[in-house]
Amino acid sequence: RNEEDFIKKLDCSPDQHLKVVSIFGNTGDGKSHTLNHTFFYGREVFKTSPAQESCTVGVWAAYDPVRKVVVIDTEGLLGATVNLSQRTRLLLKVLAISDLVIYRTRADRLHNDLFKFLGDASEAYLKHFTKELKATTARCGLDVPLSTLGPGVIIFHETVYTKLLGSDHPSEVPEKLIQDRFRKLSCFPEAFSSIHYKGTRTYNPPTDFSGLRRAVEQQLENNTTRSPRQPGVIYKALKALSDRFSGEIPDDQMAHSSFFPDEYFTCSSVCLSCGCGCKKSMNHAKEGVPHESKSRCRYSHQYDNRVYTCKACYERGMEVSVVPKTSASTDSPWLGLAKYAWSGYVIECPNCGVVYRSRQYWFGNQDPVNTVVRTEIEHVWPGTDGFLKDNNNAAQRLLDGMNFMAQSVSELSLGPTKAVTSWLTDQIAPAYWRPNSQILSCNKCNTPFKDNDTKHHCRACGEGFCDGCSSKTRPVPERGWGPAPVRVCDNCYENRGIQLDVAELPSDEEGGTLIARKVGEAVQNTLGAVVTAMDIPLGLVKDAARPAYWVPDHEILHCHNCRKEFSIKLSKHHCRACGQGFCDECSHDRRASRGWDHPVRVCFNCNKKPGDL
Repeated sequence: RNEEDFIKKLDCSPDQHLKVVSIFGNTGDGKSHTLNHTFFYGREVFKTSPAQESCTVGVWAAYDPVRKVVVIDTEGLLGATVNLSQRTRLLLKVLAISDLVIYRTRADRLHNDLFKFLGDASEAYLKHFTKELKATTARCGLDVPLSTLGPGVIIFHETVYTKLLGSDHPSEVPEKLIQDRFRKLSCFPEAFSSIHYKGTRTYNPPTDFSGLRRAVEQQLENNTTRSPRQPGVIYKALKALSDRFSGEIPDDQMAHSSFFPDEYFTCSSVCLSCGCGCKKSMNHAKEGVPHESKSRCRYSHQYDNRVYTCKACYERGMEVSVVPKTSASTDSPWLGLAKYAWSGYVIECPNCGVVYRSRQYWFGNQDPVNTVVRTEIEHVWPGTDGFLKDNNNAAQRLLDGMNFMAQSVSELSLGPTKAVTSWLTDQIAPAYWRPNSQILSCNKCNTPFKDNDTKHHCRACGEGFCDGCSSKTRPVPERGWGPAPVRVCDNCYENRGIQLDVAELPSDEEGGTLIARKVGEAVQNTLGAVVTAMDIPLGLVKDAARPAYWVPDHEILHCHNCRKEFSIKLSKHHCRACGQGFCDECSHDRRASRGWDHPVRVCFNCNKKPGDL
């Protein structure tokens, strides 16, 4: 009568996710007996009888709590010809809601009626449901052929006196022989996602159903296209089919109601890092259920999908996520940037405080994974906030930080001070450079540095020198500088043939810092007046500094929110949280995000999301 009655008679939970298995076959071939032994350990859930007459009339369903399936038994295909149209409608509805169809035959040979039935069923299925299936694929974003949306078929063939299909020649595949037979009879089972053959030879009763049981379980575990759904969804599909086919089956393909609810099919989202698909059913996001995959993800440098949790908190029974960033929450912006220059990024736990600095010691720094944090690789699903919580966006943070500092200086009506230049130098120091705080005199001539003297780092050895002892330039590809010449000390200029050991080469972790340093040098060379100097190098180097999760400028043709087309008069801006391109009106909000320690531009949608992004 209704959904509640349907669930009550099935005797299952309304929240349980199920698949549907049905059985077809001729009268007297033991369909009910087969279901009882395949799903219910021989209990007579479906009525059986040794009499000649069929004991199954109509369609019956039962719930298998072990395999989480609704099992449907149907009356035989041969025998009574009364109400043939009604029986055809019933079978078509069962076929439409089934994930797996078992065709049971107990004959020494596969007769033509088997192929004829499956061919006719496929033709009727496509005739009445093609339009609905196409609408479903468009609605759910399923980029798959229509045939993969249909049910799978297992032909269960029991013989007594004859060999099983394909047993004469081991090289012959039974499924190929069946396909050849379909073609010879001009029957094309295109509606079915797969057709498998499972045979058993019964010399002495009882029949061995173990092979069929394994084949069914294997097919039910395949959630690539179809996924389990709640029993209420199954009822709604049956109700829509009954309303549609209440009288004579119409020839037109009008689809007034959905025969295939979205929940019948598997979510089309694929992890951007490892390519694994979500195992949930379609539309699970509307219920607030996150994406999930059976397999573990792999780390991707582009998305930096490694999540840190504080090890000390974990040992106390709490799981607290921590994020590497440029400064601690207790540091002022100026002091935090200065600390980042010589002690690297910081990992701060809200309970334990600062637990790690990447360059706290000049030698012997340990990896945080081995000391203070636990790591977990998480899937990166489309449409969700990316990760990239490490130093990989250091270059863009530098550019945005310069703009931020420039605005602060101009608002205070101050000229370019030594503090701004020092900040720019310290912010982007590579790991092998000696920290400015330790450079008290020139490494070559030992001349002490005064407060206003400029300290120069040799790009090859990383030591500090005065201007006279580091006036020469050459490419330093062994440190990641090249092919353009950069400042080196006199000794390194003369020893240019000596290569660094492999252990001294810059690591992947320093890649973002080196890019930031190169960007900084392009800016610093033109840093005469802070405010006016900012715009020139930013335009030249901003693409080189672009974080990996940002959409490249040349791919941004329209505002991601209002869809306005960008032109010379309409500037494009990147949201620092999601990396998409927006116009000024759709991205005028500011907030700290993704490692930026001061408010940066974010789009309207990202600004509405709670918590730090």
